[in-house]
Amino acid sequence: MRRSFSVLIFLFVSFGYSQNVEVSGTLIDNETRDPLEAATVFMETVKDSTLITYTITDKNGKFALEGKTSEKNVRVNISFVGYENFQKRINLDKPSHDLGIIPLSVSVASLDEVVVKSRAPITIKKDTLEFNVASFKTKKNASVEDLLKELPGVEVDAQGHITVNGKPVNKILVNGKPFFGDDPTIATRNLTKEIVEKIQVTDTKTDSQAFTGEKGDDTNKTINIKIDEEKNKGVFGRVAAGGGTDKRFEYAGLINYFDNDLRVSALASGNNINSPGFSFGEIEKMFGGGRRVSFNSNGSFSYNGMSFGGGDGITNSRTAGTSIANDFGKETDLSADYFYSSANTFNEELRNRENILPENRYFSKVRSKSETDNDNHAANLKFKTQIDSTFLIEIRPQLTFNKAISGFKKNEESRNLNQELINQSNNDNHSERQGSNFNNRLTITKKYGNKGAFFRLITNNKINAVDNQDYTNSETEIFGDNPNIISRNQLANGKNTAADFTVTPSWRLPIIADTLFLNLEYTFEKDKRKDKKDVFDFDEFSQEYTNFNTAQSTDFTNTNQHSRPEVGVTYTSEKIYARINAAYVFRTLESDDALRNINFKNNFNALEMGVNFRYKFSKSFSVFSGYYLENSAPQIDQLSPFIDISDPLNITQGNPNLKPSNSHRLYLGGNNYDFKNQTGFYSYLNFEITDNSVVPKTTIDENLVKTTTYANVNGTYNFSGNIGFNKSFKIDSLRTLKYGAFIYTTGNKNVNFNNEMQYSSTTISYYPSLNASFTWKDLFEFSPRYSIGYSTNSFDIDAFEDSNYTRHELGLRATTFVPKFLEWSNDIKYIYNTDVADGFNRSYVFWNSSLTYSFLKDSGSATLKVYDLLNQNSNVRRTSNQDYIQDVQSTVLKQYFMLTLSYKFNTLGKKGEIKDNPWE
Repeated sequence: MRRSFSVLIFLFVSFGYSQNVEVSGTLIDNETRDPLEAATVFMETVKDSTLITYTITDKNGKFALEGKTSEKNVRVNISFVGYENFQKRINLDKPSHDLGIIPLSVSVASLDEVVVKSRAPITIKKDTLEFNVASFKTKKNASVEDLLKELPGVEVDAQGHITVNGKPVNKILVNGKPFFGDDPTIATRNLTKEIVEKIQVTDTKTDSQAFTGEKGDDTNKTINIKIDEEKNKGVFGRVAAGGGTDKRFEYAGLINYFDNDLRVSALASGNNINSPGFSFGEIEKMFGGGRRVSFNSNGSFSYNGMSFGGGDGITNSRTAGTSIANDFGKETDLSADYFYSSANTFNEELRNRENILPENRYFSKVRSKSETDNDNHAANLKFKTQIDSTFLIEIRPQLTFNKAISGFKKNEESRNLNQELINQSNNDNHSERQGSNFNNRLTITKKYGNKGAFFRLITNNKINAVDNQDYTNSETEIFGDNPNIISRNQLANGKNTAADFTVTPSWRLPIIADTLFLNLEYTFEKDKRKDKKDVFDFDEFSQEYTNFNTAQSTDFTNTNQHSRPEVGVTYTSEKIYARINAAYVFRTLESDDALRNINFKNNFNALEMGVNFRYKFSKSFSVFSGYYLENSAPQIDQLSPFIDISDPLNITQGNPNLKPSNSHRLYLGGNNYDFKNQTGFYSYLNFEITDNSVVPKTTIDENLVKTTTYANVNGTYNFSGNIGFNKSFKIDSLRTLKYGAFIYTTGNKNVNFNNEMQYSSTTISYYPSLNASFTWKDLFEFSPRYSIGYSTNSFDIDAFEDSNYTRHELGLRATTFVPKFLEWSNDIKYIYNTDVADGFNRSYVFWNSSLTYSFLKDSGSATLKVYDLLNQNSNVRRTSNQDYIQDVQSTVLKQYFMLTLSYKFNTLGKKGEIKDNPWE
């Protein structure tokens, strides 16, 4: 204790000697004397090159390094792509130093060589933001996700979602190639910082767009994890297994083999704690020492169209997969992966709904129980070859197979305002489903000339087949003046097939070389679907399902065919990107019902257009906006006059006279990150108004039986927007403070019908939040957060009552690292719902805690985890719209204790020299 106290005294005394320092100057080109914008300037210690502070030059070439240090001598470095590096040692005998005008000469080395040799923390290229990993300190054995949290402008939430200056990251690459498909967290939570050289951030692009030099998707970001070439050969991975109370368990393993351009990875996992295994669940605490115990209320996520982790309830899941990527020569590369997932989910649910009618209200209560078994297989292949510098071919086939068996029981009752029983039903359903899907995308790109012209051809084939077998035993009882009982004991054999073919040739023709282009494009698509369902009633005499039910059976063949010529103009320069395009859609929807001879064919033609604009005021500050006019045809089931009576209490019929919808969408936003002050600001607004919206038109009779068709309405709109701010600064070399504020808002106006009465409703929701994080390196992290959700619903008729809803959430994440071989992590969340029906919990505290002991030079760890320490977890949620107010409570994972052992191994060595001892 005395020794620990002495260490703390020493630390505080050391901080007392720290001083504020400032180093300024102006950077110019040695030949042209022009200012150099976005050059990286950083200050480091002389003794061990530890980063003290950094900044970038502004549009006038000026910079001002500001920081706090106890060092007497420091080194200032300046790095700019294509120029010679500058370095100067400074004696901090005074708090302020002006280096004056600093001329940089163009480097005689190649551009690539300059980039490799640069030690700058941040390098800003034309369209890439690059972070030098060695300049950012993290804990030992840090994952890439831990590293990302230290980078300026980068935010990572508890589920692993990443944003860069407010824009979401939707793709993670390793050395420019996919790593187990498109799931970002598999790479960020399982690759370690020690093998990474650079983190590169760009706008999301396809390979073809990168090949032609086109602008990417400016609303999403891609992160490329560049592996250090000297640590790119060998084997590394991790294994973990744990068991706990209430028969809870988890296990997982990941192994990677890197050999320069060849990368092979394999993984497997399983658990019954609602964790998907390798993604938005508990892989971080399994493999990273338990610093985060994240919880997703439904325990699920999707990967390439597959469901991992199930839905609401308790899920027992298994996953396994393998991935391979390799370069065959300089211009050809191949990547492939296979994934297997299986999930068994159990859930019980209580749903109370207050249904709103113009003249009165009624109440419904639904109790349900479900058990589902899912098995999924998915295989993906990506092949890319560059025939020469002007010709690129990409092939991406995907194959998925799914088999599901489910049982579902439901009891439902409806009562009027006097609580008199109006109807009730019981349903017992067992279904088996088997489906397969094949998708193949071919992209051919040919550049010609030297002015930016190209031709591109994209074809996409989709083939889908699903077989269903459903057994239903139900009884619906309607009371009142004309009581009725509807009993069903049925077998339904269904077969759905779909074949979709799309071809899109496009041309870019230069008007002004590399600046102004004419774009021509044509799209043809034919989507043909067959929906056949044979329903058989149970025959009491033969005791078999032999009586064919024509009213509930279907035999549809539906075709959606359209062609779309488009013309546009694009202007691009260093600061401006602008595009305007117009298209005309020729669409034909056709349906043929072989059972009832219900056939129709509708033609829908419409104008579409788009305008995009982006302006970069500087390397860090840009604004963007756009406008789209888009046309949407009604769905075929909304058009078909077929009467669907499969649910006796909810009868549906389409309307063949529906018109297509036209939507006008306007968006604008801006992003700015001040690297000098490490302050980020971002905002976004989207507004959309729709003419001829297709909405359900429902009438409810005296027995509360719903009959629904569809109608066109005008005046609907929706909007969403956000504005955010974040700030990060180092108090000194050990202590860092981050804080931020964010507000997200959504709103919509809907026009609907309720018992033939047309009305409109407006819903506006606000979600402000505050967050902060204080880190004392090697001692602790402390991160409080608060958010509130507030919604208002208003109606334009007196029959409906306006309402407001509020939900508060207060959270705290704290981790201590003292002593260094022991980590104690806590994640506490307090939820308070102000508007929840009687019988549901209004508030609860959700507290997860873990204690991790590290051994074998940090290669091994033992973690004791406690889920829901206070045993208060609840899955209660209230939703509402113009027709109802609903409270739902479903099965959730309850408190458990678990001990998990994990071990990681690593034989990666410098220059391909594999280490003999995995943990040395």
